[in-house]
Amino acid sequence: MISVKYTLVLLTIYFATGHAIPRFANYIQDHMVLQRAPQRAVVWGFGDASKLTTLRMKNRIYTTISRSEPANDLGESIWSVALDPVSDEGPYDIHVSQPLANGTLVTIVIHDVLFGDVWICSGQSNMQMAVTDIFNATEEINAAGNYPKIRVFTAALKPSDTPIEELLGIVENWSVASAQSIGGPSFTYMSAVCWLYGRHIHEALGGRPIGLIATSWGGTAIELWMPPPALHECGISANEKVPLQPEGKSTEMISLSNSNLFNAMIYPFTRMVVYGSIWYQGKPLHVSIPFRRNIPLGEANAGYNTDKYNCTFAKMIESWRQTWNQRTNGITDVQFPFGFVQLSTWTNTSTTVGNFPIIRWHQTFDVGYVPNKVVPKVFMAVALDLRDDPNGIHPRTKHDVGYRLSRSGLFVAYNQQVEYQGPIVSNVVYTTGSKTVNITYTGVQNIELRNPNGFEVCCQGSSCAQANWEAASIASKDGLAIVVTVSPSCVGKQLYGIRYLWHETPCPFKEAALYSYTDPNLPSPPYMKVF
Repeated sequence: MISVKYTLVLLTIYFATGHAIPRFANYIQDHMVLQRAPQRAVVWGFGDASKLTTLRMKNRIYTTISRSEPANDLGESIWSVALDPVSDEGPYDIHVSQPLANGTLVTIVIHDVLFGDVWICSGQSNMQMAVTDIFNATEEINAAGNYPKIRVFTAALKPSDTPIEELLGIVENWSVASAQSIGGPSFTYMSAVCWLYGRHIHEALGGRPIGLIATSWGGTAIELWMPPPALHECGISANEKVPLQPEGKSTEMISLSNSNLFNAMIYPFTRMVVYGSIWYQGKPLHVSIPFRRNIPLGEANAGYNTDKYNCTFAKMIESWRQTWNQRTNGITDVQFPFGFVQLSTWTNTSTTVGNFPIIRWHQTFDVGYVPNKVVPKVFMAVALDLRDDPNGIHPRTKHDVGYRLSRSGLFVAYNQQVEYQGPIVSNVVYTTGSKTVNITYTGVQNIELRNPNGFEVCCQGSSCAQANWEAASIASKDGLAIVVTVSPSCVGKQLYGIRYLWHETPCPFKEAALYSYTDPNLPSPPYMKVF
């Protein structure tokens, strides 16, 4: 990070000489991770316009000409170098030189750079929730120093009305994993889900360096993380306004047309080549009870544009991928892996339905599971069985989340043949008037039936109000097939539909009905079938 003091010195030199001192972008720093081969990492920064810029890394020398047009209010122009693919993890020092007008050659250096895989971690407060806030935090923090090849970075909560090239603030500079860098203040750094996902990936890949960039903001609508064209494609008016609470300030209403968080907390990273991204959202927008440090409680969209979430989520992923691909000149994969945590729990009762089930369904693009054919290379972790009384929307069981997300990430993002999901519905058979519904599953070798509860059926006409759904229990299991008994009041009638785990908090902790038999920490996701 460029400190305020250094920035003032930079301004003084610039205005005194009329020329900029060359520098790296404010998140290109010591101890960072750049993307490894087969991709080419991009290193970039600012300096005078139209100047020869030379980059040296070990025995390789690269030259480029900085752009002629200014990129910021200082009049600085951007220089950028795409390195050759680097397979050796390093560490490396990277030297960049640029001449001043008087002929003086100025050189800047970043030290201890590793080459591995870079992951963006974004979303709302469940992604913001720090390692210090979770169960077994002390053990996790104390062990962080065992992973020096994992490097972490956290962006500050700063919005912008327009896309910007540099972050407006940094909470934690690139840091080697340690008790200090991982065990930061509550809901500040380091993101627990980001860290745990990265640690599991790091271990599964034999200690490959992993760079983790946390950029999230609690209580924010997904629309604020999307560029305007993506909003328009989902039929969302740019004139709509949603609440945003900057740290330490009062909540303000901001226009969706500004895409404030995409502009300030995603766009600045899109010159950097990344391997993939993970996302964790989940909470009603209308809840505004503050918690620590005036950050709003929870996440958004279970009470706002809920019916459009299948579109907004798909278009957000698509727009991020396109933006990264374009701004790295095609180096970042236009279908880079994108993982998410399915909406977790809310109330401390299993009777409330609410909008959570609809958001969970829309998160799978109305298929019920990922990966699927709607949006490629997307993976998820199911979290609705991780009830944590009394924490509600912020379950502290993030070790389970990190494990589940890393399993699906290893399968989708790294093509490892690991078990990564619970039982997935493959076929539902029901005959009008029958007393049972037969459901067949796939995706696992066998099913662990933990209890008979969780299914509901409705037989009240062509559509069903919440009050018309009645509990239906599992009568038997045979391999990958189960038989669900229809409630007595529906026998002889045409069923409208059957659903599974269709409540905000549908079961006690890890007591959903169906799990993988060979990996009992992988539950079956929620499901609905309309006949």
